[in-house]
Amino acid sequence: MRTRLSVLDQSPVGDGFSHADALSSSVDLARMAEELGFARFWVAEHHGSPGFAGTAPEILTAVLLARTERITVGTGGVLLPRYTPGKVAEVFGVLASLYPGRVDMGLGRAGGPAEDYPERVILLRRMLGMDGGGPTLTGAPPVPPRMWLLGAGLGSAHLAGRLGTEFAFAHFLNPGPAMAALSAYRESVVPRGGSPAPGPGVLAVRAVTAESEAEAEALAQSVLLWRSRKDLGDDLPLPTPRAARDHRWTALEAERAAVRGRGLVWGTPDQVHARLVRLAEEHGVEEVMVNTLACDPEDRMRSYRLLAEYAGAVPAQAAAGA
Repeated sequence: MRTRLSVLDQSPVGDGFSHADALSSSVDLARMAEELGFARFWVAEHHGSPGFAGTAPEILTAVLLARTERITVGTGGVLLPRYTPGKVAEVFGVLASLYPGRVDMGLGRAGGPAEDYPERVILLRRMLGMDGGGPTLTGAPPVPPRMWLLGAGLGSAHLAGRLGTEFAFAHFLNPGPAMAALSAYRESVVPRGGSPAPGPGVLAVRAVTAESEAEAEALAQSVLLWRSRKDLGDDLPLPTPRAARDHRWTALEAERAAVRGRGLVWGTPDQVHARLVRLAEEHGVEEVMVNTLACDPEDRMRSYRLLAEYAGAVPAQAAAGA
């Protein structure tokens, strides 16, 4: 089976660009992703970050649904501890009523105290009629959004399996436990009436590609410099590849970059696609959500286009042997 590719968009802000530029680029990218055949398009939630512009993914999701025609659009994800389940149910009920069958409701446990996160998820499912009973939300959509739990560890994997909902693992944040988490999810899945049977899980991988290895390396170094700075408490917009090339890395930055490099795939389109296919096979998933960061929105668009064009022209089995 050919590995499906999707997009996880964090609306990155590059040095010299504004948050408004980043949001506009997300709209352009979603429309291109639909044209290129990506399976789904998710937008993320971050607050107070100079490097990410997406503070309201449910609003951006509504805009993207209106600007596209076929692609599934959703959140990767709404930080549920920040909001009441009732409000989230109403928002996604409206989206799913307007765009039936095209809405993914991805939920994360970050953003606040998460002790009652499982109870919030259960209540949200009940309100939208995902637990086998009828919906308790007034005006619930005929076709509910598809719920996804997002995680970078085992906790959300077990919860997603127990509730019979979909699960996506953030390999780009924490690649180490990815196999264990996805295996735990699949082993604990309990299908629930009223919801489609969940799939084997999805792997979200950070990747960047370019026409040449040298250009891809330059883009990757920009991402790694940004990420290492962020790890060390210096949250900034993404630097240009030239700035990353000329930067005098500190020992701590180099150490963090080496760690973060384990969760970043880069190279030419054939190299990146082959690696993504192998990761999918190793983790037992059929879909990879590609998360690409770049200072310049044009570099990011080009990276996705090159990957999609290569993936569409070469069967996964052939690419895996490249």
